[in-house]
Amino acid sequence: MSQSQLLKNKKFAPFFATQFFGAFNDNIFKNCLMLIVAYHAVDKIAVDTNLLLNLAAGLFILPFFLFSAIAGQITDKYDKAMLMRRIKLAEIVLMSFAALAFIFELYYVLLALLFLMGSQSTFFGPAKYAILPQHLKPEELVGGNALVEMGTFVAILLGTIGAGFIVQQPQYLWWSAVLIVVFAVIGYVFSRSIPSAPSSQPDLQISWNPLTNTYQMVKLIKADKPSYLAILAISWFWFLGAAYLTQFPNYSKVTLQGDESVVTLLLAIFTLGIGVGSMLCEKLSSSRVELGIVPFGAIGLSVFGVDLYFASQVNLDHSITWLMYFTGEQSSRVLIDLLGIGIFGGLFIVPLYAYVQKRAAEEVRARTIAVINIINALFMVASAITAMILLGMLNLTIPEFFLALSIMNVIVCVYIFVRVKDFFIRFVVWCVSHTMYRVKHVNLSSIPETGAGVIVCNHVSYMDALLIAGASPRPIRFVMDYKIFKTPVLSWFFKLVNAIPIAPKHKDEETYHNAFDEISKALNNDELVCIFPEGKLTDDGEIKPFKAGIEQIIERDPVPVIPLALVGLWGSFFSHKDRPALQKAPKRFWSKVKILASAPVMPEQISSKALEDIVLTLKNS
Repeated sequence: MSQSQLLKNKKFAPFFATQFFGAFNDNIFKNCLMLIVAYHAVDKIAVDTNLLLNLAAGLFILPFFLFSAIAGQITDKYDKAMLMRRIKLAEIVLMSFAALAFIFELYYVLLALLFLMGSQSTFFGPAKYAILPQHLKPEELVGGNALVEMGTFVAILLGTIGAGFIVQQPQYLWWSAVLIVVFAVIGYVFSRSIPSAPSSQPDLQISWNPLTNTYQMVKLIKADKPSYLAILAISWFWFLGAAYLTQFPNYSKVTLQGDESVVTLLLAIFTLGIGVGSMLCEKLSSSRVELGIVPFGAIGLSVFGVDLYFASQVNLDHSITWLMYFTGEQSSRVLIDLLGIGIFGGLFIVPLYAYVQKRAAEEVRARTIAVINIINALFMVASAITAMILLGMLNLTIPEFFLALSIMNVIVCVYIFVRVKDFFIRFVVWCVSHTMYRVKHVNLSSIPETGAGVIVCNHVSYMDALLIAGASPRPIRFVMDYKIFKTPVLSWFFKLVNAIPIAPKHKDEETYHNAFDEISKALNNDELVCIFPEGKLTDDGEIKPFKAGIEQIIERDPVPVIPLALVGLWGSFFSHKDRPALQKAPKRFWSKVKILASAPVMPEQISSKALEDIVLTLKNS
């Protein structure tokens, strides 16, 4: 289902509208309060306004530390749709009290209510992300997450702009009071149409100690290294996002010589980028969870961040409005850089959220999201402290601070990608399969999402394995010629992807037997194994007789076999057409390739000839 269809789907549309209006109303309330305190209530508050504004920001984020672990447990225990409706009802109550506090200018009461709104958001967060895998198919998960991320950032932007507009009105207190209640009611109305999302662990005993809960959940998630490092990568994105967004006002005023409207322009461009990047994820990942575009996003974040430093060196000698800046000759590079940071940020964050949701066990999925919220909050606090150190104590300029962020991004992402090899492997596979070829997939749903299986395919070129790996939703162990496995330049990569070297029995009996042992071990570990039963690349484009090794594998471990056929690679630089592969000039680029799959063949029906016939039929279809 496409993203436009998701927005019309009864399982997704009410939820999307609910979370959109929730994020929008949060930002209307928070920004109205902070702008009123900064511009209209200075004489009515005894405390220094700068202190009060920082206190307000801290009060909104504090509940994420205190209550996220409890919120995760509650979400796992109860129906998520029911919880969302009750949370939205609580928002109406809180906003009604906030409306009275606005009208009577009870600013300390509003601060207390800001803490309670932060608490409401804390309890909504786990339900917001944990409900998606229950209502969406696996192939819809990336698209759904992309829409949620895009909607959240658009809601933040509109809420920020809307609050600025409201506070400029003569009756700003009444406008603030009425609108926050209206938007809370709208969110609740949409929440009533969210379909039921039953409990994943109804017998869960809730522990009300936030510190113990947080420690236990972090410990549990750290045991799954890939998920934990993906969560750290998500939180690192929020570190960067908070750092950029926090500096926009002073960056606009000091560096760009712009007025308040330029801040809104920068925020709008940045948000637009996040939305575009999020929406691109579904297309670039072929509607599945694809880690390969995460390093691509990380590279873009640093490249555009570094260029923003150089683009910011031109200063104007007078204050300008957003329209003057937008149409100015010197502004385009800064705006393109901010748009690029946003786009690549969307490409970075959406697959990570989908990956964690898909990987987390259903019974602890909401608590996993709660841990993400906790670590996100920690990283955003760390972002503020880092900014104070670099800008305040070390006296960096804001462009220099942006440059430092880009360098830090390289270091952090290299650490994460080295620790979890799937990021790097999928990046290489994705780059090859999306830059050198235009690959069309047919019936690849035949590849099982779980459990052991053997993939058999015709062997056309040296790129076959990479293209199949790029098409598969799961990692695959490839069986390959032992001589190629030992290639000096590439052997490290073959070891990284856990390829299985095999040799003819009469040439290297030990390697031959070790290969079958390793294949058996992989299948008993519920992994996918791919073999090319022809034993070598075709020298005329036709399928050669399949060898009996596949029968030996299935006799030892009876598992389903999934036949694939590669079409369109014959004649490429990596095939043996005309001359041996790699020994002729490339004649084409970005050529069309098809990967076709047949229904799995059960173990009792396996024979090398039968599989050969199926692959031949696929190839000629």
